[in-house]
Amino acid sequence: MSSSSHAISTTQIEAGGLTFETDICGSGDRLALCLHGFPEHAISWRHQLPVLASLGYEAWAPNLRGYGKSSRPIGVENYSIDKLIGDVAALIDASGKEEVVLIAHDWGAIIAWTFAIRKIRPLNKLVIMNVPHPTLFARGLKTWRQLKRSQYMFFFQIPGLPERLLARNGAEAIGKAFLNMAIDKDRFPPDIIDFYRKNALEPGALTAMINYYRAAFRSRLKNNLAGPDVPMVALPTMIVWGEEDTALGKEMTYGTEEFVPDLTLRYLPNVSHWVQQEAPEIVNAMLSAFLTGNDVPMAETVAQHP
Repeated sequence: MSSSSHAISTTQIEAGGLTFETDICGSGDRLALCLHGFPEHAISWRHQLPVLASLGYEAWAPNLRGYGKSSRPIGVENYSIDKLIGDVAALIDASGKEEVVLIAHDWGAIIAWTFAIRKIRPLNKLVIMNVPHPTLFARGLKTWRQLKRSQYMFFFQIPGLPERLLARNGAEAIGKAFLNMAIDKDRFPPDIIDFYRKNALEPGALTAMINYYRAAFRSRLKNNLAGPDVPMVALPTMIVWGEEDTALGKEMTYGTEEFVPDLTLRYLPNVSHWVQQEAPEIVNAMLSAFLTGNDVPMAETVAQHP
């Protein structure tokens, strides 16, 4: 997964009054900050960190608040989007780097979109994986097709019950979330599935993970960024999208250029929502090209090596 020259180490980083368990790879004066999604962990970036290090970045993949051995504040209010983007700002500040690229998937991508839209800190480039621009997300939620795909988010609003169901049988449902959605299930061997299950079973972890959804509903995140005055994302942005995403429809990417004028959009056929884990060779080739200013290849032109 990583060469000896670009080994991944794990450390605790103090930022913004919290502690973030962070996987780090490489060194240099440029930061590549990778934000994971639900119900994941920093390990979801295991294939990307060495590549980012080889490009001259110090690559950080923190466990977001509530995940892994990062701080796990109590209460839904502590998982609001304002708190989450504040964490990103605090991590960037803690790094001391002036050149920053933000790379994000799933819930991490919701945070990253919001961070870029609000211009919390200067970014050089933005990479988003399998999450549409918030305005397009809000539009999509008005369609029956997407509402059906997103019904789990409504279930998550019930106090206590989702945690109990997800924790049953050693968090079996967490493992199934990866395996059932994945197209290439060989990319999720038993040790990785067990890791995610154990991660979810850490005391208080499932409540923290689900509180992201509860806080979003309480703050009406989808409405806050869906009005007519949504700022443009002015920086160079790449969206990488696994086409076989069962949670988010590909059609929600249509029209992104309306909000992101400097956009590179690449679809990965026969790849699920777990795009950077399921197709790391393709994603890494796209990342490398985008970050070095070269033409980003189409998925079909990149060979995969399971």
